[in-house]
Amino acid sequence: MPLKTLTPLRGLIAVTLFTAAQLSPSNLAAESSSWFKRADPPASKQNQSAPKNKNAVRTARREGSTDKLSKSTPGNNAAYQAFDQGKYLTALKLAEEAAATGDPAAHTLIGRIYGEGFGVPIDLAVATKWYTRAAELGDLNAMFALGIIAAEGRGVEKDRDAAAQLFEQAARKGHPEANYNLGLLFLHGEGKPENPHRAAQHIQYAAEQGLAAAQYDLSALYQKGVGVDADAYEASRWISLAAEQGMPAAQYDYAVMLLQGKGLKKHVHKALGYLREAAEKGVAGAQNRLAHIYLEGVGVAKDPIEMAKWRTIAKAGGIKDEALDKRIAGMPEDQRLTGLQLAAQWQDKRLVNPLGP
Repeated sequence: MPLKTLTPLRGLIAVTLFTAAQLSPSNLAAESSSWFKRADPPASKQNQSAPKNKNAVRTARREGSTDKLSKSTPGNNAAYQAFDQGKYLTALKLAEEAAATGDPAAHTLIGRIYGEGFGVPIDLAVATKWYTRAAELGDLNAMFALGIIAAEGRGVEKDRDAAAQLFEQAARKGHPEANYNLGLLFLHGEGKPENPHRAAQHIQYAAEQGLAAAQYDLSALYQKGVGVDADAYEASRWISLAAEQGMPAAQYDYAVMLLQGKGLKKHVHKALGYLREAAEKGVAGAQNRLAHIYLEGVGVAKDPIEMAKWRTIAKAGGIKDEALDKRIAGMPEDQRLTGLQLAAQWQDKRLVNPLGP
């Protein structure tokens, strides 16, 4: 759910998702998006069967959670294992048993199940009740979840001041996502006085803990000199870390840096690898730039068919490029049709598996 009041540095500065990865003791991959967008639950969750415009939504994830679960009862461990396996009703039953013993993390898991509707109807009031009790028992993920609820206004009146307090409570105890979100509030003066230096400190902490979204945005801070001294090398270093974690927006921007040699040595081969990954993940800007790569033969053999393919895909994604469109219009009919056919096949594949390469 993008926040229209934000003025991001890079075109999109994001807040992390509250995902199963942050709740679970196992190291699951997870993804985050622009301001307070929630994770979409799996399509099948009803029974025991088995993440550059300023309003753009982008995702980024880190693995697991640095927050230690409370000394877990066997029921708590089993609840998380069942949740990870998609056995949500079993997870709920086991978590309720563990919660009865006073386990904070079990309370948080129950809040997650009701808050996102895993195997049960979404009930924000019930979720908030469980999160609140978990937070009272000291669970950092619950504090973070309540902060998200307050910031989004999910079932309650939107309250950035309350969100800031909750994020700060968890941030003081080292919760990376809470530090990141708190940094964004300081950055934009929402719930906290505008303070770029404090913002950079919290975002950098989260980046150092491996949160890709924070690494990406810290790069933007170094690039623009906001809250830190402008430093092209640091900007490229941090965005490279986010790109290595597979964040599409970071892969695209880092590829451009590598192609242009901004803050680091020009490296066409490495740039092409990241550019292809971002293009395959649906980044329209990367797709259009890849079309130019094949047109000009930069690090690859010139290939008008591949150019036509990627330009067609990028155009469908909203990228305007009259020069490339004229090139395609002037191509031999067989090449043009082949390029269009390859684009259609790629788009069909994405419809079947939108999260896949």
